[in-house]
Amino acid sequence: MHCMSRQIIHVDMDAFYASVEQLDRPDLQGEPVIVGGTAESRGVVSAASYEARKFGIHSAMPTKTALKLCPQAILLPVRMHRYQEVSQQIFEIFTSYTPQVEPISIDEGFLDVTGWSRFRGSASVIGQAIKAKIKEETGLTASVGIAPNKFLAKLASDLEKPDGFVIITEENKQRILDPLPVSKIWGVGKVTCQILGNHGIKTVGDLRRSSLSFLKSILGNSAEELLELAQGIDHRPVQTEHQAKNLSSEQTFATDIDDYETLRSVLYDQVQLIAARLRRKELLARTITLKLRYANFSTLTRSKTLSQATATTQTLWDAAHEVFTSWHERQSGALRLIGFGVSSLQTGSGQQQELFPDPQEQKQRHVDKALDAIHERFGKDAVRRGK
Repeated sequence: MHCMSRQIIHVDMDAFYASVEQLDRPDLQGEPVIVGGTAESRGVVSAASYEARKFGIHSAMPTKTALKLCPQAILLPVRMHRYQEVSQQIFEIFTSYTPQVEPISIDEGFLDVTGWSRFRGSASVIGQAIKAKIKEETGLTASVGIAPNKFLAKLASDLEKPDGFVIITEENKQRILDPLPVSKIWGVGKVTCQILGNHGIKTVGDLRRSSLSFLKSILGNSAEELLELAQGIDHRPVQTEHQAKNLSSEQTFATDIDDYETLRSVLYDQVQLIAARLRRKELLARTITLKLRYANFSTLTRSKTLSQATATTQTLWDAAHEVFTSWHERQSGALRLIGFGVSSLQTGSGQQQELFPDPQEQKQRHVDKALDAIHERFGKDAVRRGK
C-alpha cells in the first residue's frame, strides 16, 4: 500500500516518569517534580514535570544544576518497574484498536489504523478514543499526532504538547512543515544543522526549495532522504515486534553524559525492559547490540553473539555489561544516546531442545519466571533485582 493512503497515529505520553509520580502521589500535582539521581551521586534528571520545565529543567541535565534552577523542586528516584507497568497498560490499549503497533520507547508508539477505520471510525475518531481511554484507565495525558506517515505523525504529536491532538494531512502538511526549523527533521542533528545554516538553509521550507544536486554536494548520501522528509514523504511501514527482526530500546539525552554509573544504570534498565519483552513474546535472542552516539553525532554499534539464544535477564546483562565495559575502557566519551537491542530472534520453543542445558542458565530462568509472576500479580516494584 502506498504510504500516502495510510493512516498513522503516533502517541507520546506527556512527561511520563514525572506524570506517573504525580499520579501515585496526588500531593505532587502542580508541583515541580524531578525524577533522577541525587546531586551527591552526580546524578542526572531522567524526567521533569511541566511545572519543573518552566524553570529550564530538562532530561539529562545534572541534578545539581536542576536544583540550582529550582531549589524547591521535589527530587524522586527512578522507579523503572512502575513505569514499565503503566507502559504495559498503555500498549494494551493500543493493541485493542489495531494489531499494527510499533513501540518506539517505554512511553511512545506508532499505530497503523489503515483499514480499521471501517470498523472504528476515522483515524481522528480512533486517536481521540485512545487519548480518552489512556486518561480513563491510567489517569495520564498523552499527546497524539495523526498523519499519512510516521515522520509527520511523530512531528504532529510534538506540536501542541502537553495533551496535544494534531492532524497533518496531504493538504496542510507544507503549511505546517515549511516554517519549522530544519532541526525538526529526523536525522538533522547539530552538525547537519550547522552545515545547512552556513548555506542559508534554516527552515524546512528552505530545505524543500533546495535542489537535490546542491544538497548532495554539501550533505552527501543523506540528501535525498532529507529532501523527501522536507516534502513530508516517508515510506517506512509501522513494524510490529512480531515482524521485527530485532527488539531495542534507546534513550537520547538532552545534554551529553559521560558518567559511567549513570550510563550503566540506563543500560541496565534497557536490558531488563527488552528481556521482559522477549519472555512476554516467547522469543529468544542470540545477538545483543549496544548503540552509542557521541556528542558529535558519530555513532558506534558494538555486538556480541551468545553461544545460545536466551531471554534470561542475567545472561543478557552479563553480555551487555561486558561490551559496555570494553567500550568504556577503550573509547569512552560523553554520549548523546545509548541503546540496547537484541537480534537473531527465534521462538521460545527452542529452549526445550537443549540436550545439556546450562544449570546456571536454568536457575536464572526460574528466577525470571518467579519475578515475572510476582511483578504480574503485585506490580513491578514488589521485588527489585540487583545489578
